[in-house]
Amino acid sequence: MDTDLTQGPVMRSMLRFAVPMILGNLLQQCYNVADTLIVSWYLGPNALAAVGSSFTLMTFLTSILLGLCMGSGVVFSMRFGQGDEKGLRESSQASFVLIASLTIILNIIAFICLDDIKLFLQVSDETIWGMMRAYLAVIFCGIVGTFLYNYFACYLRAIGDSVTPLIFLAISALLNIGLDLWFVVGLKRGVSGVAEATVISQYVSGIGFGIFTLIRCPQLRPRRGDKMVRWSKIKEIANFSLLTCVQQSVMNLGILMVQGLVNSFGPTVMAAFAAAVKIDSFAYMPAQEFGNAFSTFIAQNYGAQKNDRIRVGLKGAILTSLTFSIAISVLVWIFGSQLMQFFVNVGENDIIREGVRYLRIEGTFYCGIGCLFLLYGLYRALGKPGMSVVLTVFSLGTRVALAYILSAIPEVGVVGIWWSVPIGWFLADAVGILYYTLHKKTLLSIRGTGRI
Repeated sequence: MDTDLTQGPVMRSMLRFAVPMILGNLLQQCYNVADTLIVSWYLGPNALAAVGSSFTLMTFLTSILLGLCMGSGVVFSMRFGQGDEKGLRESSQASFVLIASLTIILNIIAFICLDDIKLFLQVSDETIWGMMRAYLAVIFCGIVGTFLYNYFACYLRAIGDSVTPLIFLAISALLNIGLDLWFVVGLKRGVSGVAEATVISQYVSGIGFGIFTLIRCPQLRPRRGDKMVRWSKIKEIANFSLLTCVQQSVMNLGILMVQGLVNSFGPTVMAAFAAAVKIDSFAYMPAQEFGNAFSTFIAQNYGAQKNDRIRVGLKGAILTSLTFSIAISVLVWIFGSQLMQFFVNVGENDIIREGVRYLRIEGTFYCGIGCLFLLYGLYRALGKPGMSVVLTVFSLGTRVALAYILSAIPEVGVVGIWWSVPIGWFLADAVGILYYTLHKKTLLSIRGTGRI
């Protein structure tokens, strides 16, 4: 059901919209966790290190597509808030053409550069690289499927439907888990089997979701008399999408660079980082999706010129995100060891110890990333995606620089990488809050909301 976020109680509407998105991302993580658990239990720590490093790379590549879809979603939300059905249809068609074209280009580049990844990620262990290459050669085939799901999910969420994407993701997650077990345990396909299971699930989700959405939303389909996709519409979408894409890709490029540094410390640190990052993704993921839901809420009300609801929603969102983030930090601190043992065999003491150290340093400060997700969503929704890029540069630039500087000090070592994360978050938060404070009246002005 489509939800008009410009009506009704502010926080109740926002939370009702956010919950399915949070559950959907939890299921999305099931893809990754299923892979991690099965790899760890049945294929060993070297395979875990290989798949974990590959996951960081895939997160970077898919973040490009996700950023493009998220940016388009802001335009869709504004059009929906304005009640402009024709504009919504034209924008959605232009967005599909633009992102589909870039997806194909990205896929080709990924295959061409496959063998260069070893040097970029600083993988010195030939056994691990062999597994990584086998995994990536298959997983790259699923990029188009990832695009299809995220495009249609962003469209439906933009018009207030966060439930349908959840349903299709649930089907895909269950299929992925079943295929993982069959390919790895039954068919003995190794890391290639893990990748094959994920790719099949991605296409089932993407194609099935696309067909359903086109049937369910006739306004999305071209109509007789519609003009061909106009350059002006593609340019309009690009103005929002490309900057959001840059923000997402810069963020994950920084993480990828850190992954390369982590890899230089050897298989134990690689495996610890791979497991801890999975815990991270679950821990602060609700805050991330709440930030995305908050962005849709802001965009719809910005398009509808309801600034009072924006101000009320902003205050409520800050309180909600901070409360959740602090609670999760406490839980991760207390149960860090138990969480690591969920992904790593009890006997792998060195891996568990390093993973717990990472979680207790970085996980203590989840409130920093929670605030940052809200700032990303706010600036996207207010038509300032460039500011999200600035915040990402501050966050990841600091993280990468400090990681390389601190880890080079013998007395600090890998701990310097862990501490660089929260420092980057809080620096970006400070910049984002200061900018909002200084430009609040301009940001919330209703001029220009009639047309983007």
